[in-house]
Amino acid sequence: MRSVQFSYKQMEEEGVMMPVLESYFKYHKPGKYDELLTIKTKIPTMPGIRISFLLLAGCGSPEQTTQIDDATINAWFDAEYEELLQMSPLELTTQGRKERYDQIDDLSEAAEDKKLAWMEASVAEMKEKFAYESLSPEAKISYDLWEYQYNLEKKDIEFRRKNYVFNQMRGSHTMIPNMLINFHKVDEPADMTALITRISESGRAIRQLIERAKLQTEAGVRPPKFAYEYVISQSKALIQGQPFTKGDQEAALWKDALSKIDQLEKAGKITADQAKEYQENTQNALLNNFKPAYEELITWLESELPSLEEKPTGVSRHENGAAFYAHKLKSSTTTDLSAEEIHQIGLDEVKRIQAEMLAIKDQVGFKGDLKEFFKFVNSDPQFFFPNTDEGRQGYLDESTRYLDAMKAKLPQFFGILPKADLVVKRVEAFREQDGAPQHYNQGTPDGSRAGTYYVHLSDMNAMPKSTLEGVAYHEGVPGHHMQVSIAQELETVPKFRTQMGFSVYSEGWALYSEILAKEMGGYENPYYDFGRLVNEIWRAIRLVVDTGIHAKGWTEADAIQYFTENSSISQGAIQSEVRRYMVIPGQATSYKIGMLKSRNFAAYQSRN
Repeated sequence: MRSVQFSYKQMEEEGVMMPVLESYFKYHKPGKYDELLTIKTKIPTMPGIRISFLLLAGCGSPEQTTQIDDATINAWFDAEYEELLQMSPLELTTQGRKERYDQIDDLSEAAEDKKLAWMEASVAEMKEKFAYESLSPEAKISYDLWEYQYNLEKKDIEFRRKNYVFNQMRGSHTMIPNMLINFHKVDEPADMTALITRISESGRAIRQLIERAKLQTEAGVRPPKFAYEYVISQSKALIQGQPFTKGDQEAALWKDALSKIDQLEKAGKITADQAKEYQENTQNALLNNFKPAYEELITWLESELPSLEEKPTGVSRHENGAAFYAHKLKSSTTTDLSAEEIHQIGLDEVKRIQAEMLAIKDQVGFKGDLKEFFKFVNSDPQFFFPNTDEGRQGYLDESTRYLDAMKAKLPQFFGILPKADLVVKRVEAFREQDGAPQHYNQGTPDGSRAGTYYVHLSDMNAMPKSTLEGVAYHEGVPGHHMQVSIAQELETVPKFRTQMGFSVYSEGWALYSEILAKEMGGYENPYYDFGRLVNEIWRAIRLVVDTGIHAKGWTEADAIQYFTENSSISQGAIQSEVRRYMVIPGQATSYKIGMLKSRNFAAYQSRN
């Protein structure tokens, strides 16, 4: 193995400053590249970081003389990470582990403060135990990351009452039920007992969140009115159907619990009488703990509605909002780019991508202008599945076919492949939103739970066929599923590095994967290639709209107007997107910024 190193400053001058965790890929152009490229790049804001390209060329491995070997510091990191992990029962479950399986995280501010104090002590111990200059380049990356995540957490807590506790995109009111349904596996009777206890515990967790939302309100921070309207609707959906209400419909948690109890009985692990007892206990937990907490939440949210703004601007309207938004941009992009700079990058990218769109319009022989072409691809029936159950299944089936075809091509282009399986599923009814973006949930490190590509299919008119292929690559392979799964399966770095992540890297890689898929033979249909550009301009528009809302005083109507004038995305999807940016400031900028850095990195390595 030969190791070629480039200094951080050299990479910075080239415009390649993207902080990645671990990415293994073979960037292949016939006749040019065949090597396996291992990127080991981290935090750009910290001085002295170096970037290693490990090109597997069959040569001997160079010897490195260090005072502290990697095994020693990695063992320390693993022990520290295990202690940190034990603070979050839900994160343990996410990783497929059953410790603290009957508990839900303490969601109070006090718990956050306790965690931060622990992280501060851990970083201090690291600095005392390990001299930075005595570490290998790889260990320095881990050292920098461990300190970086502490500094990020510290800044997040400084602004914690600026983040909306309840919103339609990232609220724990839907995250907890989603975890119980999709992540809490029941293999043994004890697992079912733990699930029932967790259903009861969810009441405590929701009440903690209500108290935090009240503190936020007292601090003068209120979300847009639509956010609470969505949360009310989502919460009501969770307590509709049996056993909460009469009728044939079963509530999502109840239906899931009955299925898990039935599986235990069919496996011979419980008797019919025990199954009945589990059903009764589940029902009691739902009616006596879960339902009252959600009713309290709904009542409080409804009482807040009259005080919320119908036509709000961004977070800059709040006290110290500009500083908060600057922090969100920095944490989302891991750069020092200002809102104005990001806004201009977005404008430039929109202009560039529209030129590529015009080329495809001309290729297919469309006679009108670009706006007319937008209208055509956004309304002609040939570009949509029927708004029926058959049409929804058709969307899932076609997505699966594209992913299966791409999986077959991966060995030709990538040196290391994910072991974890990937499935495509519709979002559960209680959290489904018309036109909302698709998303990916990671599998477990041991492969016992597959990675899942989730699709919102409640309104098929917001799900054009033209964008289906690109989104499948983004969420699946070579996008999120491949990157996340490979990271989780790494064995040569501390475990915390296989689990933590940066949106700018993960989303930037996923968006870059949409372009990479074209080099791999994707998008044979020119309309689907146009759909790829629709996806890309969507992310460029995010740079303009997110900064417009939160730094330039744009209203929801302003943002929707810009979006409509520059894309072919449906009105339902546009509204859903804009409302997402309004409640999660900064996050949407990570996609395009990360993609540009990935593209710059690919160009850099091809030149060097």
